[in-house]
Amino acid sequence: MQKSFVFGHQNPDTDSICSAIVYANLLTKLGHDVEAVRLGEINEETQYALATFQVATPRYVQTAKPEVDTVILVDHNERQQSIADLDQVRILQVIDHHRIANFQTDTPLYYRAEPVGCTATILYKLYKEHHVPIEPQMAGLMYSAIVSDTLLFESPTCTEEDRLAAHALAETAEVDIHQYGFEMLRAGANVSNKTVEQLLYGDCKAFSIGHLRVEIAQVNVIDPKEVLHRKAEIQHAIEQRISAESLHLFLFLITDLLHNDSTALAYGEGVPIVETAFSVTLVDHEAILSGVVSRKSQVVPPLTKAAETNFLVPTTLNMDTV
Repeated sequence: MQKSFVFGHQNPDTDSICSAIVYANLLTKLGHDVEAVRLGEINEETQYALATFQVATPRYVQTAKPEVDTVILVDHNERQQSIADLDQVRILQVIDHHRIANFQTDTPLYYRAEPVGCTATILYKLYKEHHVPIEPQMAGLMYSAIVSDTLLFESPTCTEEDRLAAHALAETAEVDIHQYGFEMLRAGANVSNKTVEQLLYGDCKAFSIGHLRVEIAQVNVIDPKEVLHRKAEIQHAIEQRISAESLHLFLFLITDLLHNDSTALAYGEGVPIVETAFSVTLVDHEAILSGVVSRKSQVVPPLTKAAETNFLVPTTLNMDTV
């Protein structure tokens, strides 16, 4: 049987890494030859989870070829977020909880997408459906992923299914459901030693929104001032990124874990879309988005709607790259 790679998106977060490991574990138990790999550096939050449950970090790969001809995607489906040579391999499966966009295959595949707060919640259900016992290590990783994606159940993306799965997994992993969760989030919120590049690209996703090429980055913090005092550096790095990648908009969300809102820094010709989407006026490229913590459910949808109704005509659009 030919080996397949299992991986999450570029600039991986905790759900992306943990879900790849967990799903590879399940598939191996079901008789498949798979390897969990990663498409980028792991962040402090994910490192905390892996260290706690003594699980090795998946190896880093840039391309699938020539090692494998088949791949399995978790926690993403959009091609610009995936492995560089996705067009040269066959996608066998997708397990995801995001919108479906820019996705097409030449052959049938197993596609599991559910409107839950975390990919790991779907994987928990898959273990149950296949009657495979969940080991404490895998339970710990799945619980960590749910905590990360739902911000310890405070995100509007969190569903009752996420909560039920999290409680069961925390019990199996033998961790305190709130204490461990907060400690993990706090580990990820330590930005004191991060470079500007780590702040911007530690959790950054590319999107095609209407005719616009957009990147949305997010960092979770205890105090937004820890990031905002470096605003000049951040602006310079973003403007360079916009030029290098021919972006129409770069949106940087600094999410306050204590108050459950985000400070948005927006740059590029697509800035009017941000103001329309959130009914705000950006002052020096900055605005508070009250109650906004989820990129998936609270940022991408209103941006998409605003792009559909705004008559902004991109000037840097290269149709070959859309």
